Amino acid sequence: MINFLFVAAENDGIAQCKAGGMGDVVRDVPRQISDRGDSAHIVVPSYSRLHQNGTLIGNLSFNLRGVVYEAELYKVAPKRELDNLHHYVIHHPEIKAGEIGHIYHDDPEEPFYTDNIKYTIFCTAVAEAVKSGYFGELDIIHLHDWHSSLLLFLKTYHPDYTELKKMRFVYTIHNLAIQGIRPFYDNYSSLSNWFPNIPIDVEMLRDHRYQDCINLMAVGIRLADAVHTVSPSYKEDVLKPSRPPEFIGGEGLESDLQLANNEGRLYGILNGANYKNIREAEKGLIYRNTVKALFGWLQDEDKKYKADFLAHTGEKVMRYVSNRPKFIVSSVARLTEQKFYFFKRSPEAFVAILEKLKKVDGIFMLLGTGAPEYEQLFRSLSYEHDNFIFTNGQSEDLIDSMYLETDLYFMPSLFEPCGISQMLSMRNGNPCLVHNTGGLKDTVEHMKTGFTFDGKTYDEKIENMLEVTDQALDVYMNDKPKWNKIGANAKKKRFTWEKSLDDYYKYLYSINP
Repeated sequence: MINFLFVAAENDGIAQCKAGGMGDVVRDVPRQISDRGDSAHIVVPSYSRLHQNGTLIGNLSFNLRGVVYEAELYKVAPKRELDNLHHYVIHHPEIKAGEIGHIYHDDPEEPFYTDNIKYTIFCTAVAEAVKSGYFGELDIIHLHDWHSSLLLFLKTYHPDYTELKKMRFVYTIHNLAIQGIRPFYDNYSSLSNWFPNIPIDVEMLRDHRYQDCINLMAVGIRLADAVHTVSPSYKEDVLKPSRPPEFIGGEGLESDLQLANNEGRLYGILNGANYKNIREAEKGLIYRNTVKALFGWLQDEDKKYKADFLAHTGEKVMRYVSNRPKFIVSSVARLTEQKFYFFKRSPEAFVAILEKLKKVDGIFMLLGTGAPEYEQLFRSLSYEHDNFIFTNGQSEDLIDSMYLETDLYFMPSLFEPCGISQMLSMRNGNPCLVHNTGGLKDTVEHMKTGFTFDGKTYDEKIENMLEVTDQALDVYMNDKPKWNKIGANAKKKRFTWEKSLDDYYKYLYSINP
């Protein structure tokens, strides 16, 4: 039996520990490992909340900043019990919940300041837990994004954690744009403050642009035994330099990724989706679930600042309970530059889409939270346009209803490492309209399983997005057999974790079947 440890910031295998697609992957891959008869341990931070109903497994004592830190390791209940699958959280008072998904902090003046502190404590506690044998004799440690890459620094440079050299380390890139850059010196959140006795290998750890800083995304790429992007096309994208906004590629790390590729350490393997034991939604509840979510948020103290907007949205939704629109376009996503840059820079293009929908008695439903400027943009547009329903929150029931009852799923990502939303919508037989980039390129085929837009310049992309919207609406209104065939083709597609795990074992884990 092979013994794995997954280290990440999110894990949707336990309740209330997801902000994005990473949580899905960290939930699903260990489940597949369990199905194969191997053993997996998954550890995430507690964020001062996830440990509360857990079982204390052990106390962890380690040195940071020249003082002794004490953290606690808890075993916690999963959403689904599976053989040889174990979920843990690490608690320390400084590992606090942030405002983004109750996980990440947003420090606009000093990016990554707070998160770097808490993930430094977390990673060192994980290293101590590995050293102390709490996860058994490990074969492979699988790290996810910059939040966990400090383990590679500890493995390589820290004399207390040479035990980690025995294991194979795999590093998955979920979002290359978020890199965890912090100073080497002269800051509470600097590397030298937390590890004052470890000589700093500046050449190996530095950021290419900010040479007095460590780049934790780069640390993962440079020091892991295998590096993984979550789709084949995203791997090809990141080997090239970015030219924003026309093209988002290696984000300053393309030379590191090219080296990893030349050394045979870089692999692009598509994420999977679940097609069995899925959470079933009931048809016809989309508006009821919207109103139910809105009433819940209106009673939430944290949402008081936008109570007027929530009430406005509820009033708008009630119109559609008895007078249902003929066509629903939907999006479910974090409100960030990655997901909605096109609408933020060109709101007139989004308004044009709403006008096109009006002509076919259609509405656009958007659910999400995120960057304040994006939330404000969509709240303003909601007040101005009757057929735009912006649900500014998170609701699992409503998300399931949207994936089930939408007619066209819209995903205009500026870049997309893989994307899970398009897979979930296709699973329900819904065509998707997507930007032809990264993992969206690998999963949606124009006029076969959905609709895609692209362009050599930004203006061409916007123009093509509107043309393809017209194309999709024309097929829906005037060629129902073609529309139904596109939906049926989408539903037949299978992006299974079983297939992806075959490649994980062969390439990332270097295990022959």
